[in-house]
This record gives sequence, C-alpha cells and structure tokens, in this order.
Amino acid sequence: MNKKKTDTKTKKQKEGKAKLAEIMPAKEAGKEATAIAECNDRNCPFHGRLRTRGRTFEGRVIRKFHKRITVEFERMIYIRKYERFARKKTKIHARLPECVEKQVSIGDLVQIRECRPLSKIIHFVFVKKIKDKEEK
Repeated sequence: MNKKKTDTKTKKQKEGKAKLAEIMPAKEAGKEATAIAECNDRNCPFHGRLRTRGRTFEGRVIRKFHKRITVEFERMIYIRKYERFARKKTKIHARLPECVEKQVSIGDLVQIRECRPLSKIIHFVFVKKIKDKEEK
C-alpha cells in the first residue's frame, strides 16, 4: 500500500514538470528544476491542487506583490449613442505561485486563467509568461 502512495506522488511530480515545461520556455524550465522540489504551494496550478477553468486573459503586469500580481489589459467596447468604439482598461488580480515568482516582473506580458475564488479579490491564477518587458 505504501508503494502505491509513492508511485502516485512521483506521477504527480512528473505531470507538474511536464506542465511547467509547456508553460515556460525551455531555457527557463531548466532553472526551475530546483524550484520544483521546493514548491509546497497548495494554490499552485503546476504543483498544487488548484484547478483552472473558464476564461483566459493576456495582459501586462502593472503591480507585483508577494504571491499576487495585478494584470491590466485593454478591450474595445461599442458605444451605441455615438456609434463609435472606445478603449476600456480592466485590472485583474491574479495569484502568483512561489515557484515562478522570480521570473515575473512588472511590464511582462502574461496569461492568466480563471480558478475558484482564492480570496476577496483573487479569482485568477498566473498560467504562463508570454513576453518580457519591452525596453524603450
């Protein structure tokens, strides 16, 4: 019986590594080998038990906190009265897992995905980094 439990853990760890390799570029996935063993975050979509579902957004990181980021993205809405489109900005707070906290910085383009409510304001989780900050 103990043998099955260890097999299950190793299987989950392998799945986590595979997910991490899909999400991060190959050069960063090698760096994360040490973080994989250290990640004990229950609310991590790669190593923990947090399941994602529903909507997915891409946007820029405008603020970064410990275990949380604020992502902002623009969308176009139609104003019927003026028969024109207007740009609106939306800010969403997302959970930032500890295992990828060092790779994400302000100005990066990231993808976030909906999950169960983690707190009063956090209903999304970081999924992958798309692009680094663009220098001017």
